[in-house]
Amino acid sequence: MASKIVMIVVLIFDLIAFGLAVAAEQRRSTGISTADAEDDYNYCVYDSDIATGYGVGALLFLMASQALIMVASKCFCCGNPLKPGGSRACALLLFLVCWVTFIIAEICLLAGSVRNAYHTKYRTRFFENPPSCETVRKGVFAAGAAFVFLTGLISEFYYVSFSSSNARGNFGSYGGGEAGVGMAAYK
Repeated sequence: MASKIVMIVVLIFDLIAFGLAVAAEQRRSTGISTADAEDDYNYCVYDSDIATGYGVGALLFLMASQALIMVASKCFCCGNPLKPGGSRACALLLFLVCWVTFIIAEICLLAGSVRNAYHTKYRTRFFENPPSCETVRKGVFAAGAAFVFLTGLISEFYYVSFSSSNARGNFGSYGGGEAGVGMAAYK
């Protein structure tokens, strides 16, 4: 049986990570090219840099959620063998998909946070092209939020599938605790 406390804590962490990723998308920094007091140089002025903190916070909460699920399930490969059947196959498939979506979400959040924190520092003369004032593209944090949602959903299903096929005490008819071919009892 899946631990309800683990599932609730993971759900809360995933919801916080999703909320922070959406907030980071809404609060992306923007830059404007501005002339200095003498109108000799143009330079970039950026507004709030809060989206970087939101993105890093979402990254850390998602990482904590994934770590908690992997510790609770012993990362699928450690611990007692799982009961053969559909639950084990489903748990394996969900384990792999969970890691893929987790990695994509982490990459989106990390890339968005790094790019949002980068501000151009150079200045140009008034007769040259103005500085580009590059910022993070729209949708990077939103993609991270979507993959945070998918990771949270898949990790919950993974944990339930893993728990339902967990072999603690359920291998009596499968050979006395081993995941092999059952043989007649030796007396």
